[in-house]
Amino acid sequence: MVSPNGDVVHGGDTRAQIRVTMGGAGANTATWLASQGTDVVLVSRIGDDMAGRQVRENLKAAGVRCELAIDPSAPTCCVVIMVDKSGQRTMLPDHGAGAWLRPDDLRPELLKTAKHLHLSGYVLLDPASRAAGLAMLAAAREHGLTTSVDPQSTALIDDPGTFLDWIKGVDLLLPNEDEIALLAARHDPLDYVGAVAATAGAAGASWTDRTGTVSVAAEQVSCVDSTGAGDAFDAGLLTAWLAGEPHEAALRAGVMAATKVIAGVGAVPGQV
Repeated sequence: MVSPNGDVVHGGDTRAQIRVTMGGAGANTATWLASQGTDVVLVSRIGDDMAGRQVRENLKAAGVRCELAIDPSAPTCCVVIMVDKSGQRTMLPDHGAGAWLRPDDLRPELLKTAKHLHLSGYVLLDPASRAAGLAMLAAAREHGLTTSVDPQSTALIDDPGTFLDWIKGVDLLLPNEDEIALLAARHDPLDYVGAVAATAGAAGASWTDRTGTVSVAAEQVSCVDSTGAGDAFDAGLLTAWLAGEPHEAALRAGVMAATKVIAGVGAVPGQV
């Protein structure tokens, strides 16, 4: 994570504070789920490198069960994140080994004991891993699991209609306000998914399904670093929803987790 001391001088030097931390949408959500006592397994790919080994150890220490295939030909995913004075982040991702996720990386044995599959939208938005994401969603439905998808990136959704086709049949869509505005501009997401739980920054969050909409307010806190806030929201909401909590309570649980993230630096418990 890079926090420049001032405006970035292109072609020159800008003093900054730089931290190397564990992250990634899937890892962020998994660690927040584990911190709330959820039995969670992270399925992904890492490189045969120091970063991959460190990620595995960090995840295990956080209570996350790891199903991380080692890719001998690609490095572990790395993301450069620039955080401005308002706490908003700009990301420069290199998905590395994560881009080469395969359908068989999700072992059938895991599906037999699982209750829910949560998929990062980055898996669908990268052409190299898309087939794996689609196959995993289909396998989860075949085994009777509920499913959820976080779109993750407005900038990477080239065709909203196509993206909605990819997630057709998903139980819960977890977008931010920009993502839902894009997806709902010409389509009704509820024609594709069972419900939408959307975040809206300082305006809070809402749950919408065919019975109506429930909204909760955001907690008042200064935003230090927004990195991973949506991933933490996903974890808080999913933990409560899968435990049978009402939609309003699930939203509040998601907002509470997201608030912890934005109030500090870092995207996972122990860093914020």
